[in-house]
Amino acid sequence: MSGIESLAPAIAMLAAFACLIGGVRMIWRRSDGRKGVLLLVTAAVLVGNVVIWTV
Repeated sequence: MSGIESLAPAIAMLAAFACLIGGVRMIWRRSDGRKGVLLLVTAAVLVGNVVIWTV
């Protein structure tokens, strides 16, 4: 892989960590639990995509 192909998994993992942290904070603060759960689902999908890309 070269160029953006090698950079995409790293960007996706950074986005997954950001979604994970944001989702946990939203659920923890009880500000908007539904959006927090959706952020956790988004993080799981991003991690799944990275696993598929790298295998």
